[in-house]
Amino acid sequence: MKKSLRYRESVVDARRIVIKLGSRVLVKSTGKPDSRHMRSLVKQIAALNREGREVVVVSSGAIGAGMEALGMKKRPAKLPDLQMAAAVGQCRLMSRYDDLFAAESCRVGQVLLTRANFQHKIRMTNARRTIENLLRHHVVPIINENDTVADEEIKADLSFGDNDHLSALLVKLIRADLLLLLTTVNGFYKRVASGRTQRTSYLESITPSTLRCVTKSTSALSKGGMRSKLSAAQIATKAGATAVIANGRSADIVTRIMDGDDVGTIVVPVM
Repeated sequence: MKKSLRYRESVVDARRIVIKLGSRVLVKSTGKPDSRHMRSLVKQIAALNREGREVVVVSSGAIGAGMEALGMKKRPAKLPDLQMAAAVGQCRLMSRYDDLFAAESCRVGQVLLTRANFQHKIRMTNARRTIENLLRHHVVPIINENDTVADEEIKADLSFGDNDHLSALLVKLIRADLLLLLTTVNGFYKRVASGRTQRTSYLESITPSTLRCVTKSTSALSKGGMRSKLSAAQIATKAGATAVIANGRSADIVTRIMDGDDVGTIVVPVM
């Protein structure tokens, strides 16, 4: 318990934060954006902004929102259909963010990225400069994959992983202190002597045996899963940041994490 409390002190002190919002955190089972829950998350993020913390939001949900608007019952298998859903859904998603943050007297700016932005030095420098300038002017960057022009990024086997990988790369890019990976489970669970599973309050390292404890996601609205979250946390912690995997559907989850409450699973930075 003492270790857990000590590790969570680093969360409380974090000044530059990347918050990744998973698809199922933001949308209902139909794929329609959950405006009520989005409003709650935005209020919490805007409060951090008012405290003087720098917050970058990596948002999933565009394809899910597009699926709902287009009447698609399940995630399309063909790339052109995925890109069409992303194009329709991105407009709907950003419109909601703009309205919700404006109600909190907070401005947002959209940044669309692809894997190529992290593989090309000039593009990477430009992306960092834009994001840091937005933060300097107290604007909250809303970041997503540029699915409408991507080819390999939104295929299940080659993508960032429901934006998990993207959020970890952003931690490295802007040298963030903290990565919050918000999903629909309460953290990482491991089996205990009784045979049941129990939430792990903290992980001091992520090993191959850790990754073997989880299974692949089968959701129609998202393509990440706990394995993807752990892999992203591993990248972030190797860059010196703290990572927290927590349930983004829980009430006041961002506020509780930032207050140092024992929620989710904290992954300790690699020293």
